[in-house]
Amino acid sequence: MEFDTIAAISTALGEGAIGIIRLSGDDAIAIADKLYDGKKRLEEVPSHSIVYGYIVDAPSGERVEEVMVSVMRAPRTFTREDVVEINCHGGLMSVNRVLHLCLKHGARLAEPGEFTKRAFLNGRIDLSQAEGVMDLIRAKTDRAMNVALNQMDGRLSKQIQILRQALLETVAHVEVNIDYPEYDAEQMTHGLLQEKAQFVIQEIDKLLATAAQGKILREGLSTVIVGRPNVGKSSLLNSLVHENKAIVTDIPGTTRDVIEEYVNVRGVPLRLVDTAGIRETEDIVERIGVERSREVLKKADLILLVLNYGEELSSEDEALFQAVEKMNVIVIVNKTDVKQKIDLEAVKKLAAGRPLITTSLLRDEGVDQLEQAISDLFFEGEIEGADVTYVSNTRHIALLEQAKTTIEDAMGAIEAGVPVDLVQIDITRTWELLGEIIGDSVQESLIDQLFSQFCLGK
Repeated sequence: MEFDTIAAISTALGEGAIGIIRLSGDDAIAIADKLYDGKKRLEEVPSHSIVYGYIVDAPSGERVEEVMVSVMRAPRTFTREDVVEINCHGGLMSVNRVLHLCLKHGARLAEPGEFTKRAFLNGRIDLSQAEGVMDLIRAKTDRAMNVALNQMDGRLSKQIQILRQALLETVAHVEVNIDYPEYDAEQMTHGLLQEKAQFVIQEIDKLLATAAQGKILREGLSTVIVGRPNVGKSSLLNSLVHENKAIVTDIPGTTRDVIEEYVNVRGVPLRLVDTAGIRETEDIVERIGVERSREVLKKADLILLVLNYGEELSSEDEALFQAVEKMNVIVIVNKTDVKQKIDLEAVKKLAAGRPLITTSLLRDEGVDQLEQAISDLFFEGEIEGADVTYVSNTRHIALLEQAKTTIEDAMGAIEAGVPVDLVQIDITRTWELLGEIIGDSVQESLIDQLFSQFCLGK
């Protein structure tokens, strides 16, 4: 497969100490040499070394930038192609000018994710590892980062390969039995088929058992704070974020719109949404905010329902409990620093066994208990150890579920005494579905779609 040489800015655009322009391809070193002015030509520099010099505009000889240039020769590079990284001063003008010169001398602007795509197409990583790269970039917590690192390291790929090998061996035995029944030394019986199918089902179940937690770590919990006006919703947001993101006053209806912020709670990323207080109002702006609050409520993974310790339960509070009846809810009774007017027994009855936390956000009391309750609700108190292989990608989860259904069909056929050559069809299909996870059997359009989600320069 022929590839041209690509170039892109690999660091975030904007002011910064350093900006990096990356080139990859057969002509990467030759193109960089046309721009570089140093003690040695880059073609003479040893692989995996960095040299000091200048980028010059060839026709005029004008010095454009003072740079450090890394030279890495194939195949020991990320893309398994020749790679050059030009380290220049950060800033929009500097990096764009160097990139322009690279393009002017023969490189093509890389598409989003094209460097990682080449690493996949050149066999350095499989598709699940490539997706791990994207997850690592987007990780919001240390635990999410560790899950992505394990996926990049090929932990999931290795387990998928073990399952595919078991299925491949089974299919091979079936083929031998069909083509050479007189040499059936292995006695490929329905019992042996059943044993292999059961093993695959058990291993897929182990992977799927981590899917809920893995998906949360990857994508975060959509967490909505709801309650009547002036119960402390914005104070709760500020306490969890550890920053004054939302306006806090004694005036009801201060929050007029939906405020979103990512929060790290015990290693769990929460996409925290502070909503306008849900109540009937004549204020047109506040009413729009209330409607938006009702919309985000429908899409939430977790509801933090806030009540006021210093006020009696109202019909609006009871209506909120009804609105979130079938959702994951933690009830928070805030403002325990004021005189109690709320009936906690009535609150417990409305909570119906769901976690109930009392807080005084003014005094910073109860936040630790709330964070523990969130962890308990989704992770039974703790996240599994580092030796667990998490399945966090929605595409992987869907393919594993399909593979499980297909191998269960094979198991049902085995138990019904269906001939082994027919059972083989479902076993082969399971093998193909597992192959789609790591990219061994996947359509080109899907590959293009996946890599288009990457940032430019990665």
